[in-house]
Amino acid sequence: MPKKKIETVTDDIIKEAAPKAEKKTPAKKTAGSTAKKTTAAKDTAPKAPAAKKAPAKKKAAPAVETAPVVEAAPAVEPIPAAEPAPVVEAAPVVEPAPVAEPAPVEEAAPVVEPAPVAEPAPVEEAAPVVEPAPVAEPAPVVELPQPRRSVAFIGSECYPFVKTGGLGDVMYALPRALAKLNCDVKVILPRYSCIPQKWQDKMIYRGSFMMDLCSDGRSFYVGIMEYVWDGVVYDFIDNQEFFSYGKPYTNLVDDIPRYCYFGKAALAALNYMDWIPDVIHCHDWQAGLVPIFLRTHFSTTPLASAKTVLTIHNLRFQGIYNIPTIQYWTNLPDYVFNKDALTQNWVDANMLKGGLTYCDMITTVSGTYAWEIQTPFFGEGLDAHLRYHAGKLRGIVNGIDVEQWDSRRDKLLPVPYGADNFLELKKANKLALQEQLGLEQNADKMVLGLISRLTDQKGLDLVNSILPALLDGNTQVVVLGTGDARYEESFRWFENNNKGSVCAYIAYDEALAHRIYAGADALLVPSLFEPCGLTQLIAMRYGTVPIVRETGGLKDTVEPYNQFTNGGNGFTFDRYDAGLLLDAVNRAKTLYFTGRWRWDEMVRRDMEKDVSWENSARHYRDLYLELKP
Repeated sequence: MPKKKIETVTDDIIKEAAPKAEKKTPAKKTAGSTAKKTTAAKDTAPKAPAAKKAPAKKKAAPAVETAPVVEAAPAVEPIPAAEPAPVVEAAPVVEPAPVAEPAPVEEAAPVVEPAPVAEPAPVEEAAPVVEPAPVAEPAPVVELPQPRRSVAFIGSECYPFVKTGGLGDVMYALPRALAKLNCDVKVILPRYSCIPQKWQDKMIYRGSFMMDLCSDGRSFYVGIMEYVWDGVVYDFIDNQEFFSYGKPYTNLVDDIPRYCYFGKAALAALNYMDWIPDVIHCHDWQAGLVPIFLRTHFSTTPLASAKTVLTIHNLRFQGIYNIPTIQYWTNLPDYVFNKDALTQNWVDANMLKGGLTYCDMITTVSGTYAWEIQTPFFGEGLDAHLRYHAGKLRGIVNGIDVEQWDSRRDKLLPVPYGADNFLELKKANKLALQEQLGLEQNADKMVLGLISRLTDQKGLDLVNSILPALLDGNTQVVVLGTGDARYEESFRWFENNNKGSVCAYIAYDEALAHRIYAGADALLVPSLFEPCGLTQLIAMRYGTVPIVRETGGLKDTVEPYNQFTNGGNGFTFDRYDAGLLLDAVNRAKTLYFTGRWRWDEMVRRDMEKDVSWENSARHYRDLYLELKP
């Protein structure tokens, strides 16, 4: 019987609750409502999350517990009679119905929207900042070759301070490349008055002292000015008496004393700064006395532990003068003036020859040149001496500064270009070059470039011989450079008689050189001899096909075109003969006009060829380690 009582009480409660529920907003419905109320319950369903927020108030908590009951109601809808069961549990909840008025609290649901504040997830985006894991890029530092070696470069010129030829490029680029291979590098140069003021202003005074030099006890001031740039330390030897006039090279009468002074002052400066290198790398005859000074005047100093390397950039220049003069300016002992060291032809002293004798290693700027200079034709009188020292002779080909010579970023070009878009953009550079130099503007014509010192060594007599045969109406020739008057005049004559087809620009213009490399189709380098050569490397970098004689570095860097394999990166000839040069040019023209796709493939190969200093620097580093393991 108590069971009946419970049922009647339940019915009464339902009857009373129904009218109250009708008065309230559809936001809150009871489980005992009809199907009509069920639809309202559906409206409230999405607000359930707000009910979860209610826990902010302790009383709202029970209301949250009923939420699932409300959701259960729809499931019972088909059997309304069964509804009372859940209602029984809800009955106590009906009493706090007024508390259900926290429905407005549900309006605080928008406050729930601060949940986006949880978007501190962006803070996680700072994690990418943590991605300085790329800072793990010190990995390359770990990969740096070991052990570390210190090297002092001693030479007479260095770009951008002072430059007259290829030596200046080597003294600039090789130390920078070695610095990236874990070498501590110092470059020692004369402080010429012709060094631009902008560089002079950046030099810092490091110290000075007086140095004994001459056989009569005469001493001279040695000042040290320093400039640090791109990982390399540049020390300039300052003395107004020797370096305040003219260009680096004037005449032997003046040059012999200044480079006798410079060779000893460079070693004295290292001693003064207490910087003892593992290797002292000397360049050409201007530093040829350094190995001799090291083994005589500095034999009892800490510097004596250093090994010496002497690089021959051009054997034609040796620093030859009479023995008494060099004896006076060096105060070297008599025993070094013998036929196997400084003496040549019994009456002269040869500064380069003496250096070759006393140094620990000899290098040249290409492998082929190292072999050639041991023959009478290329040996310049030192072939027998070099054959005797062949055991310490090495050839390492030069590279070029690929940052300075980069057709993609060259601001001196009308239209920069690369290996992927040269077909159209190189043509635009050709048209701009033709317009600038007064040539007939026609992209279909083949442009041959010649950038050189105008001397016999560069094979210009061969060019003069074949130039009339080159001008066939489809070919144009551009010459840039200065030198011997006979060559300057002959090229001017060709220009005056072939307006629109020949341009002879008798001067040196850096910007125009860049534009010729970019605008020409091929570059002529028919040298009689060429220790290394940089023009053919720069030409390939700019997609200009080199036509060269197989000698020295030209042979080492240019692979002749092979029509059967479609390989190679230029055109070559072997013997020094005008007919062979003309034949090489005609082979190039035939491919250019009749097999253009093959020509374009060669251009692409040239532009992608690695001509940087990186490989050369590795060879030099290996050489230093051979001397100082």
